[in-house]
Amino acid sequence: MAQQVSIEEIIKQRRTVKPTSMNGKKVPDELVQQLLQLADWAPTHGYTEPWYFVVYSGDQVQEFCAGHAALYKANTPAENFIPGNFDKLKNQGNLASHIIAICMKRGNNPKIPVIEEVAAVSCAVQNMWLGATAMGIAAYWGSGGMTLHPAMRDYLSLGEEDQVLGLFYLGYTDEPIPAGRRLRPLSEKVLWNR
Repeated sequence: MAQQVSIEEIIKQRRTVKPTSMNGKKVPDELVQQLLQLADWAPTHGYTEPWYFVVYSGDQVQEFCAGHAALYKANTPAENFIPGNFDKLKNQGNLASHIIAICMKRGNNPKIPVIEEVAAVSCAVQNMWLGATAMGIAAYWGSGGMTLHPAMRDYLSLGEEDQVLGLFYLGYTDEPIPAGRRLRPLSEKVLWNR
């Protein structure tokens, strides 16, 4: 019988594992589907459910990375273009199993502020990340390259009010997961009024 791990332990064990630290082993699509189902249970004001995920797996991972690099080249003035950045974007997913574009599709209720929609999507990603941790899947939420540029929004066929919030890389790693740490004590981040 499998040992149960508490939600507290899973939260404390969640780590960022960069795609370059992944080992190329594929995560079964069924497990990724389970993570997406966990994401769908995020809190959402007014049931707008603004999360929208574009999932790349198999050969599509490399195709997406090549597309991301091409966006960088097409949208960067020649004097600012850095070949190393192009190569990094093109090869970022070489060892990842899946890449999920994290998107916020703006709901049609103007009373709900954009920040609440972004927060809901962030909660959905946290649900996926905690689920991945529980399943022994490495994960990384990145927002580099062209991720936050309007060109990526267009690449993903999103609307004008929609936003790309990042790319979520999934895979496995052979590297030991580092111990958790916080740089400041909780007491510096909380003000109790009693």
